[in-house]
Amino acid sequence: MLLAPTLLDSLAAIFPGALSTEPAQCLVYGYDNSRRQAQPDAVVFPTTHAQVVALVQVCRETQTPLIARGRGTNTTGATVPVHGGIVVSFERMNRILRIDTANRYAVVEPGVLNGDLQAALKPLGFFWPPDPTSSAYCSIGGNLACNSAGPRAVKYGAPRENTLGLQAVAGSGEAFRAGYYTSKGATGYDLTRLLIGAEGTLALITEATLKLTPLPAHKRVLRATYVDITAAAAAVSRIMAQPVTPCALEFLDDEALRLARKHGGEHIPLAGAMLLIEVDGEADYLPPAVEAVAAAARGEGLIEWHAANDAAEVEKLWAARRALSPALRAIAPMKINEDVVVPVSRLPELIGGLRDISNKHGIPIVNFGHAGNGNIHVNLLYRPEDSAQAAAAPHCLAAVFDLVLGLDGTLSGEHGIGLVKREFLPRALAPVTLALMRRIKAQFDPDGILNPGKLLPDLDTT
Repeated sequence: MLLAPTLLDSLAAIFPGALSTEPAQCLVYGYDNSRRQAQPDAVVFPTTHAQVVALVQVCRETQTPLIARGRGTNTTGATVPVHGGIVVSFERMNRILRIDTANRYAVVEPGVLNGDLQAALKPLGFFWPPDPTSSAYCSIGGNLACNSAGPRAVKYGAPRENTLGLQAVAGSGEAFRAGYYTSKGATGYDLTRLLIGAEGTLALITEATLKLTPLPAHKRVLRATYVDITAAAAAVSRIMAQPVTPCALEFLDDEALRLARKHGGEHIPLAGAMLLIEVDGEADYLPPAVEAVAAAARGEGLIEWHAANDAAEVEKLWAARRALSPALRAIAPMKINEDVVVPVSRLPELIGGLRDISNKHGIPIVNFGHAGNGNIHVNLLYRPEDSAQAAAAPHCLAAVFDLVLGLDGTLSGEHGIGLVKREFLPRALAPVTLALMRRIKAQFDPDGILNPGKLLPDLDTT
């Protein structure tokens, strides 16, 4: 769509020196890590809450699509402006406004990078538990939009469990605050948790009050290798069934290990599968906790149990895990990356089913991820020049989702729905549930200007 001159004049008045309609710059803000792309008509860079309020109001008056954007690390097309309009980049709203250790919260703007917040908190003895693999360059606003967590969610929870309150602007143009500055509260509906994971379709978040957690005194990083992925998946179920909760429990299948070894060095073992386990706590607590986890990890198919000897080895293990996603992208430009979740006890069924699906459709599937939550990153790798693989890929993906839902799982743990999974949502949610969600959307955003074409499927597809 083309923006009317009167709208451009209004935008220029709201954002002096912080508005671009230049096609090349707009192009940069028209794609995310899904590799999908569309051209916005303009990009604005707010620095204040008042600017965001004025922006939403003028967009509603002119029926102009408005798409919130962090740093574009999302993999589902959630920030791609498929209907044109205005991208609002929060990269300049990047201040840590307050850190209150006495009450264990921090107040931040949405453009603060996750890694920058963690660096500011560490000397004070605290951290914010959500830790996506992209923490060095993803924003808090993006984490909240998709409820993105990472390895530590198995013990400490995702953004919904670690956010006390939000300041936001609904699609109606109304500014409001949800939540509290306290760790407990029971006053009306929980709008904070509703906005988290809504992918910018209900309101634009301009400030977040985040719950802080004291840094653990000590950590131990462990690895266990297995003859095959089925044995490793069974070990995950055993580990999560005993009383000690690891603060991270990561799973890598044989192909993921091969790639990790290629990018991370020969210290990464070759095996049928590997678990990367982190246990934290006080010094007196750690030895029995580690032994409890080790006892659960031992079982049929275990090849080796190893504890990292020093900080350098710990970093090597985690660096290899973090390198997997970009490594897969490099070797498979048409990678389909899904972050499905099943109950932990059903992980062996998931892994076995994925192997069968891969064999049936002739498409390699590489699996790794946050096994302690049952959250596995399922990567379908296919060559677009191979007509048989290209034709089979959509059917392979549908079979993956059918398998997950049949195991009482869900389509996404932290990537969200965005553009690429919305057509599958009716498989996961009942019609009445979708209808309630649409009515909630209409209350917050009566004219449908916020991130149109995302998350909720079109009516004619349900």
